[in-house]
Amino acid sequence: MTPTAQPTRPAHTGALLTTVFVAQFLVALDVALLNVALPAISTDLRMSGSVLQWVVNAYLLTFAGFMLLGGRLGDLRGRRSVLLAGLALFLVCSVWGALAGDAGSLIAARAGQGFAGALVAPQSLALITANLPEGAVRRRAFGLWAGAGAGGGAVGVVASGLLTQTFGWRAVLGANVPIVLIALAAVWVGVPRHERGVRPERLDVLGAVLVTTGVGAAVAAVATGSEDGWTAASTLLCAAAGVVLLIAFVIVEQRTAHPIMPLRLFRVRSLVGANVFGFFLSAGQLAAFYFCSLYIQQVWGIEPALAGVLFLPFSLFVVVGIAIAQRLAARVGMRTALLVHGIVGAAGLGWFSLMPAEFAFWQGIAGPSLLAAVGIGGAFMLLGSAGTSGVVPHDAGIASGVLNSSRQLGGTIGLAALVAVATATTGAAAATPVDALAQGYRAGLGYGAVLLAIGAVAAFAIVPRSARAD
Repeated sequence: MTPTAQPTRPAHTGALLTTVFVAQFLVALDVALLNVALPAISTDLRMSGSVLQWVVNAYLLTFAGFMLLGGRLGDLRGRRSVLLAGLALFLVCSVWGALAGDAGSLIAARAGQGFAGALVAPQSLALITANLPEGAVRRRAFGLWAGAGAGGGAVGVVASGLLTQTFGWRAVLGANVPIVLIALAAVWVGVPRHERGVRPERLDVLGAVLVTTGVGAAVAAVATGSEDGWTAASTLLCAAAGVVLLIAFVIVEQRTAHPIMPLRLFRVRSLVGANVFGFFLSAGQLAAFYFCSLYIQQVWGIEPALAGVLFLPFSLFVVVGIAIAQRLAARVGMRTALLVHGIVGAAGLGWFSLMPAEFAFWQGIAGPSLLAAVGIGGAFMLLGSAGTSGVVPHDAGIASGVLNSSRQLGGTIGLAALVAVATATTGAAAATPVDALAQGYRAGLGYGAVLLAIGAVAAFAIVPRSARAD
């Protein structure tokens, strides 16, 4: 582990912690916020299924594609200025999307939100490493970051259902406005103008272009494959372009004097283990939200608003998981705590895969939510600490960007693979349409549990014994 000097605790710690929480909550919220509202959007704007998917994919493409650039810009130009710019853009695009009168405007607004999210997301984790010394305050900050990330998606599903049914889908995008205003105020007060570790350098423009287009092509391949088929020419072309561009990116980073992603970071085993685990963890988390939401509505026949409310136990148990993770890591070490929380989360997903055919709150929702949320919530808290452990403040933003990128890619690629499994299972089921759907969704959840368990074991093997929660 690379030794690092400890930052001095800033004067406005409360505002800084608010920034960490609200910024991470905002981007996690918007990944899931429109899922329940999609049918209403389709009807109102007369969007076909092939066009409707880009309301989600436009956000994912720009969010994943620009994540490393956003992280490095914070390191080189200052996290305060990048956060303010990203939040201001998020505000404009949220209003634009809420007022959109056609499909093109809404998709463009969502792409703008994704780019803004890519500027904001890496800074929230980097602020912790760069500004807070090791100890209770930093542990609390990692807990807030984890709670915002794990709970934001669940709250997004809840809010999407309630707002859509009560006020219409435009209110879902409008809900971002007060959150962004709170974040802007917190940044203005709590983030230092001159941060420790910010060191102006020439931006690696070629590397930024290659990694942005490479990651974007990889995400586009997944989005196209889920719609047009995995052997379609468009899917294969995007996948090939992604591979070529990312190989070229690695070559450029080895040769440039000021790389956008210093490859020396991958000598830090904690960071590598965190990224591997983050990839599988996000796949499992999104599988839980996606398949459970569909199961509740299409198998149990529950209306969207109540379907969203049923995710509240997950949101509440996340807090319990974070509290347990902090104590467990102090007792048994980082890598063992990661393994335990990963396995507990996988057990929760496995329990979800046994959801009964008829509505059953305790057996089908509350019990599985307890295990899944305690496991996933605790794992997220440990993930943030492991992903930045041993990283110097000057590289905090890019380390956060790498971690967020691996999580985003894991969620996108993993969910697409699990949807393919669910679709194949549904198609092969000799049952009524509803029973066939139930079998497919259960299969997706079951394989999601397997992916999460694999990630937990991999993290245990990679993260060093010496790693500890800050």
